Amino acid sequence: MNRAKVLAKKSLKRQKRKLRIRGKISGTADFPRVSVFKSNKFISAQAIDDVKGNTLAHVDGSALKIASNKEGAVKAAEVFATQLKEAKIEQVKFDKNGYQYHGVVKAFADALRDSGIKL
Repeated sequence: MNRAKVLAKKSLKRQKRKLRIRGKISGTADFPRVSVFKSNKFISAQAIDDVKGNTLAHVDGSALKIASNKEGAVKAAEVFATQLKEAKIEQVKFDKNGYQYHGVVKAFADALRDSGIKL
């Protein structure tokens, strides 16, 4: 299999997982959904109120120059947790956005928990 086919198949599988997860969870203003996105260079996350379609808080690793590794995920989660606390949000639903729950995604979730946000 050539590289393009492998990448297309991998992307399609992640999109299917993402849709399956999104069919089961949604966020409200009091209990928002935290969606995580990771690329090879950066990590970002946002707290979403799906009822109104608003983003309540966000963190962008590219703007903060935070790399997409475990250490960067911890730093991004700490910044994100302070934004959530300023918005008076203490509990969220975690949307791993089709990614497997290990590595960077797991480090981000664990750092959110350590910062006092309930997942």
